Amino acid sequence: MGSLDAADEPLPPLKYPQARRDDGIVDDYHGFLVPDPYRWMEELDSEEVKEFVGAQSAVSDAVLSTCDHRGRLRGQLTALFDHPRFRAPFKRGGSYFYFHNPGLRPHSALYVQRGLGGDPRVLLDPTAFSEDGTVSLGVVGVSDGGDHLAYGTSASGSDWVTVRVMRVRDGEHLPDTLSWVKFSRIAWTRDGLGFFYSRFPAPRDGEEAVDSGIKTDVNLNHQVYYHFLGTDQSQDVLCWRDPDHPKYIYIPQVTEDGKYVILSVSESSDPVNKLYYCDLSALAHGLEGLKGSTHGMLPFVKLVDRFEAHYSLIANDGTEFTFLTNKDAPRYKLSRVDVDEPGSWTDVLPEDEKAVLESACAVHGDKLLVNYLSDVKYVLQMRSLVTGELLHNIPIDIGTVNGISGRRVDSEVFIEFASFLTPGIIYRCDVSTEVPEMNVYREISVPGFDRNEFEAKQVFYPSKDGTKIPMFIVSKKNLNLNGSHPALLFGYGGFGVSVTPQFSVTRVVLMRNLGFVACVANIRGGGEYGEGWHRAGSLANKQNCFNDFAAAGEFLVAAGYTNPARLCIEGGSNGGLLVAACLNQRPDLFGCALAHVGVMDMLRFHKFTIGRAWTCDFGCSENEEEFRWLIKYSPLHNVRRPWEEADDPRRGGGQYPPTMLLTAEHDDRVVPSHTLKFLAMMQHVLRAGAEGSPQTNPIIARIERKSGHGCGRSTQKIIDEAADRYAFAAKVMGVSWID
Repeated sequence: MGSLDAADEPLPPLKYPQARRDDGIVDDYHGFLVPDPYRWMEELDSEEVKEFVGAQSAVSDAVLSTCDHRGRLRGQLTALFDHPRFRAPFKRGGSYFYFHNPGLRPHSALYVQRGLGGDPRVLLDPTAFSEDGTVSLGVVGVSDGGDHLAYGTSASGSDWVTVRVMRVRDGEHLPDTLSWVKFSRIAWTRDGLGFFYSRFPAPRDGEEAVDSGIKTDVNLNHQVYYHFLGTDQSQDVLCWRDPDHPKYIYIPQVTEDGKYVILSVSESSDPVNKLYYCDLSALAHGLEGLKGSTHGMLPFVKLVDRFEAHYSLIANDGTEFTFLTNKDAPRYKLSRVDVDEPGSWTDVLPEDEKAVLESACAVHGDKLLVNYLSDVKYVLQMRSLVTGELLHNIPIDIGTVNGISGRRVDSEVFIEFASFLTPGIIYRCDVSTEVPEMNVYREISVPGFDRNEFEAKQVFYPSKDGTKIPMFIVSKKNLNLNGSHPALLFGYGGFGVSVTPQFSVTRVVLMRNLGFVACVANIRGGGEYGEGWHRAGSLANKQNCFNDFAAAGEFLVAAGYTNPARLCIEGGSNGGLLVAACLNQRPDLFGCALAHVGVMDMLRFHKFTIGRAWTCDFGCSENEEEFRWLIKYSPLHNVRRPWEEADDPRRGGGQYPPTMLLTAEHDDRVVPSHTLKFLAMMQHVLRAGAEGSPQTNPIIARIERKSGHGCGRSTQKIIDEAADRYAFAAKVMGVSWID
């Protein structure tokens, strides 16, 4: 196990603040009594919590001040981040819109140009939103004619956004301002008169405002509205709500022909939803006829009214709709239905025997660009929208298709690609020709990065139950497998999310300047092999995720890539839970742990903000059977002293490795109390800093100010956090700088 003795200059003994324990807080879960002595840390705006955060931040600042590589890492990261970055353009009317950051600007700006040969201009620059870069651009939507832009801004990384509207022609803002918007899409109607969006009710008088960024109440009673340009939000038309189902979340989408609005209805993060639709052309007086109405909502028809599968709209031709779905197809397929005959579902593109159908995009009339994931590698094809027939394979390198931008009215498509060693390529594909022509439209270049210095490969290793798990390993070429290299092992394993090859400036700096081997384990719980892979790592099977991750570490050690003292594990959100659970279960296997914004209290996560939506993956402590799963691995409830378990060879009888927990004070998705309670529990149980305690490795927290769950962070915040956490890892694992 990693220890401070491995560092060139060991840290002095640390003195941690003593958190108050309220031993009177004990919950009865189905006859099982569970203390919760740090319940007071859930009151995030209390002075006691603020004092605790300040004291813990002082400890972490003291540790970071001793990390010799911190300044050099920040310098190298800044140098490599200083390169132009682009996203794929999208077309509305005759204009092209795209995001671009010339280098070190806090956020990418939205540009517009008339035609591909036109002169680009900045339409919206988030840098102007705030002096410190903590207000970011969230949801955006451009009207079909390209005349107006509606966009949402988020303060301090919050999920709450405020929507405003501007004219594209001259950049002038309209008076429109929409509040209480969250988990929403901006869905313009084809006439450009307004758009659908989703919001929660405004709080009643006396309730907490969201300006503080730390509102933790459960989000209930989502509603869909239509906003007419140039009007006050109070005049918006209420299109749908369902007070009998307050947990439902609604995402509106207008079909490309403008005739229908589709509602995707979900209750959790599970890949299942209901489908409602409304024929806008059938409204006698259009949407304007609903202005001022106090009783009527849109006459939505419930096409799918059971949470049985996932449905995502691909295209429609009149009343015939094509959906991407996992209905009786865990690796997904394309199905079609005539809404006038709702029982007439037929498969257009059946489920593949091995590959997962990740996405489909209808382009140039009746063509489809489909994207498969095969052994975590992307396969791109052109198919017929009518029959599903394969028309052409489109060759791409091993990497990730991050986006496809195209519509049925256009003959050109933009495809965004990246890999571990490819910073980014945007291809322009002419799909009007018999054989699609792929041309490089833009290629992202990082000065000082030479891909020929590195190599990326995929391996498959056995987990505890023998299941073969894929893992990518990226390193310098010609690595000597003598077990001496520092390694960074990343994982997620939840909610059907696939972790695919991406370029990372930070990874390049670690490999080049500190000799790291970077590893990504595609553990169960993700979507790399479809819903079966997801289900194998959720609910009663969640322990498989931790077993898979630990087995990845064991493989890296056995294969000679690293050794336990130099193996750092990292993950965020559900991945933060992964790291924390593995810390508790296998403290002997790791030399450092970095757990970002993790779900640490598995008995109470559902009581805050949108946490209730995660019970589909985790279960819920209010159910006795599910409580028994959760209590076994909940990080907060499983901190134990390894030195008192010397007879357990998997725990080693040593101490916990150096650990940095990362959170942000404005995280309103996984609220900071998860990390604060786990931090206090670790320091207490392990007697960290106490005289004579075997726990001499540091247990610290980096608590970001004016930031949230991770979205919308400025470039500088990204650089500073990366420099801090990897300087810490290098310090505690005794890693030297390579000039």
